[in-house]
Amino acid sequence: MTPALLISAPRSGAGKTTVTLGILAALARRGIKVRSAKAGPDYIDPAFHAAATGRSSLNLDSWSMPPSLLDALASDAAADADMLVIEGAMGLFDGVAREPGRSGAAADLAARWHLPVLLVLDVSGQSQSAAAVLRGFAGHDPAVHIAGAILNRVGSERHRAPIATAIGALGIPVLGGIPRDATLTLPERHLGLVQAGEHGDLAARLTALADMAEQHLDLDAVIALAAPLARSTGKTAFAIPPPGQRIALASDAAFSFIYPHLLDGWHRAGAEIVRFSPLADETPDSSCDVCWLPGGYPELHAGALATAQTFRDGLMRFAETRPVHGECGGFMVLGERLEDADGVNHPMTGLLGHATSFHKRRLHLGYREARLLADSPIGPAGARVRGHEFHYATLIPGADAPFAELTDAYGQPVAEQGGRRGHVTGTFFHAIARSDA
Repeated sequence: MTPALLISAPRSGAGKTTVTLGILAALARRGIKVRSAKAGPDYIDPAFHAAATGRSSLNLDSWSMPPSLLDALASDAAADADMLVIEGAMGLFDGVAREPGRSGAAADLAARWHLPVLLVLDVSGQSQSAAAVLRGFAGHDPAVHIAGAILNRVGSERHRAPIATAIGALGIPVLGGIPRDATLTLPERHLGLVQAGEHGDLAARLTALADMAEQHLDLDAVIALAAPLARSTGKTAFAIPPPGQRIALASDAAFSFIYPHLLDGWHRAGAEIVRFSPLADETPDSSCDVCWLPGGYPELHAGALATAQTFRDGLMRFAETRPVHGECGGFMVLGERLEDADGVNHPMTGLLGHATSFHKRRLHLGYREARLLADSPIGPAGARVRGHEFHYATLIPGADAPFAELTDAYGQPVAEQGGRRGHVTGTFFHAIARSDA
């Protein structure tokens, strides 16, 4: 059984990702075969995890994924590793207050697999009060074991010492204190961190984070904290069956948001993934039987996409006879036009009739469950699929038929329904797993 632990925090912005990457990079540098996962729906952090460890990362989401799929994915991740490290999202207990164990909170995973939790505390602006915060988290849910703490953004030894003394009275070990250092912070944009592949100095950044972890954390104690994760004995579960035998996948700086567990599941089922780059004006391979346009940042590349005539013509020919599906950014590119943040309109493929705008941004964020209204690459008509929506685009609807009936995590209807026309389907909704399989 592979030892595993969960790294979380009381809130977003406390430094979970910085601490996690430092630990991952330091463990990998020691020659430990460490695998990682991200709790919740997040495309960006797993790519940083993979860069730090040299091994693929994945997502584990208790709301979107059926329990059998969660168990299978965690088991597979731990199968060929010396240690599994899971990074939480938002605060440890933050999730959907509806169904116990399926809230989407990182605490669900800790309770399900009896994982020790290493809590990252941002202690800037406080001292002994950090112990009160930790006491509250330690006693909040008896099924969740807070096994250690890391103090982040420590001002000095005079700052650290009384905090560590106050926490020591709780019987929870402090496994390190990280000083305030702006150079350790990774740059962000509107959907989170700037993606791993866009950092020309990523190797140097990860080296600095590994050095930080070696210098300021008790890594031997972190390793000893991990507890065995039992292997799943059930059969392999697929989140979403492959939409075809050969799948043309748009893949470049504008189209990069697709979950690793989906691609891995399709590979395991025998499907082939054939990548192409719309930004390089490439077309989907004509030997493929389905085309998938994932999310990403088309709004940052709208001008280049508008002039990629070979891509547009090739996609139109493909869509005459075979399914084409777009998620979020891919959905934007399937529309008539995309208005950028400066109010400039760029023509898109026009395979669907809507338009999208970033000129007047509005955040759309949350879990979604879709009941599909027609057959599509993510499932047959009537199927239910869980996932999420996260974007700042405003939708100008077209005259297309709706693709799905969408509700939020509390079962309330959501206005956005996507669109379908001929073989083409699209939606802002990112699919994570079938909920009716």
